Amino acid sequence: MSTTTVAHHDEHHDDHPTGIMRWLTTTNHKDIGTMYLTFSLVMFLVGGSMILGIRAELFKPGLQLMNPEFFNQLIGVHALIMIFAALMPAATGFANWMLPLQIGAPDMALPRLNNWGFWILPPSAILLTLPFTLALFGVGDGALATGWTFYPPLSVQGGIGVDFAIFAVHLLGISSVLGSINIIVTIYNMRAPGMTLMKMPMFAWGWLITAFLLIATIPVLAGAVTMLLTDRHFGTHFFDAAGGGDPIMFQHLFWFFGHPEVYILLLPVWGFIPQILQTFSRKPMYGYKAQVYSLWSIGALAVVVWAHHFFTAGMPVPALLYFMYSTMAISLPLAVLFYCWIRTMWKGSMSFETPMLFTVGWIILFGIGGLTGLVLADVAADAQYHNSYFVVAHFHYTLFAGGIMGIMAGVYYWLPKMTGHMYNEKLGKTHFWLTAISFNVTFIPQFFVGLAGMPRRIPDYALQFAEFNMISTVGAFVLGLSQLLFVYIIISCVKGGKKATDRVWEGAQGLEWTLSSPPPYHSFTEQPVVK
Repeated sequence: MSTTTVAHHDEHHDDHPTGIMRWLTTTNHKDIGTMYLTFSLVMFLVGGSMILGIRAELFKPGLQLMNPEFFNQLIGVHALIMIFAALMPAATGFANWMLPLQIGAPDMALPRLNNWGFWILPPSAILLTLPFTLALFGVGDGALATGWTFYPPLSVQGGIGVDFAIFAVHLLGISSVLGSINIIVTIYNMRAPGMTLMKMPMFAWGWLITAFLLIATIPVLAGAVTMLLTDRHFGTHFFDAAGGGDPIMFQHLFWFFGHPEVYILLLPVWGFIPQILQTFSRKPMYGYKAQVYSLWSIGALAVVVWAHHFFTAGMPVPALLYFMYSTMAISLPLAVLFYCWIRTMWKGSMSFETPMLFTVGWIILFGIGGLTGLVLADVAADAQYHNSYFVVAHFHYTLFAGGIMGIMAGVYYWLPKMTGHMYNEKLGKTHFWLTAISFNVTFIPQFFVGLAGMPRRIPDYALQFAEFNMISTVGAFVLGLSQLLFVYIIISCVKGGKKATDRVWEGAQGLEWTLSSPPPYHSFTEQPVVK
């Protein structure tokens, strides 16, 4: 990056607004990162509250608290909020906070685009949840009731909640694409002198591949839901079988985005997990290049395996075999990543502060998610387990354990750097054990009821599933309530506590740890040189 450009950024941030205008107009990467992370936490609690309503309904057989239509609305909006408004903004918040610090840049390359990218998010969250409020006043029939997949013909025939969700997805998609462009430009143009691509922190690699995946797949989702909108209101029949359309085509378009979306949620976490492992193992990261090549391999395979999500919809045998084997092929680079993560810890001088606890727990629980995914990748087995609670348990081991618990590891790892204060270690470890135990109490029973044939997305079920559902509901409430402790720990750390050192952790390595805790408002007055 040229000296002239650095000087421009210096002037840009010397005089910044204060009060509410600071947050509305800020172009500072740390401010915007803080807003993303705060928004993510709020929406995590909103989405979590919805699923507690669902689990309360499932505590025992029969309809107890809500009608089936409202039950379906809670499921669909819960999923959209958790994916688009909680997990993705959390990863983007980390990217805003840490990427410039890690690569030695004064800020993100496109700061105003960065501001717009965030402020698109709150209106989209309102659009997703507004139909619930409107229904209370007799307007419409509530929120999206199709699940997060928008499958026709249900979505073609659904109420105004589908339209609200379509517009929300458009806004969320625009925000994601803006953020992705910014990240790619930042990584390629603003790295510190001497930091070649193969010297970048693993977190930067994880986000670079994520950004390319987002730009490749979000427009396909946008096109699919726009076609759905025209089917609903403008007389087209893209997905309406009654007019010669093909509902299965929507599934192809949706999952061309939907499957890479899994890796969009996980790749940033796979980026910073090795950094946490090396910090608390006090030894260099094992297999840096192997991990980089594995991330690229997974990113490439992610866009060619989408149809394994609907094996049962009916496809020619050669297509079934192709999607089965290509899906299983993802396990190869993923196995390389697991091997590198474990070898980083091997014979290290390990300590188990809260970030390390979450990381080790993450490896074990995400491993279960990966292994159960292999079962569903098998065409013959998938015919048995498709649309059952086995699938629900599998993707929560993948996205809650693999995604949200990974994010929690990142929060505890970087919170002292962000705030300048150490969090309460005892409470942090309590939060980990409550989360890990209650998570398993919630979802292990769902494997069993799924294997026994209990279908997903139903408010009532056979008596034979009652005990496992009761256990799962108790676990879910403990899991949900334990997250209030997480919120308390964060707020306490922001307000005060023991002063954090610049390096924070004894084994921490990287440019972000060379700055003070918290870093100055303008991160680098002079770009560091990497040798």
